[in-house]
Amino acid sequence: MQQAPTRPVTNSPGNIRVEVIRAWPRRFAAVTLQLQAGARVADALAASGLPRHDGDGYAVFGRRVAPTDVLRDGDRLELLPPLRIDPKQARRQRAARQ
Repeated sequence: MQQAPTRPVTNSPGNIRVEVIRAWPRRFAAVTLQLQAGARVADALAASGLPRHDGDGYAVFGRRVAPTDVLRDGDRLELLPPLRIDPKQARRQRAARQ
């Protein structure tokens, strides 16, 4: 796996540290940001410099969030890839093969 270089960050009062992760098959990019306290998901996405995300949404530590949700210090914002197949359909296909 390849990892994009992260930017050095020093946390100062009134700021939060957030990591933004985007994954593709066999590689990922991670960017560590220092943002103003009260920053939202959309602010982190804009500051990350990562390519436009046309995926299935966003999550913080695996919990779905909206672009308007406020981030906290230490959050890991994950850009979720689009589903390749509906989970119910995948389950039906596995059951049919057995």
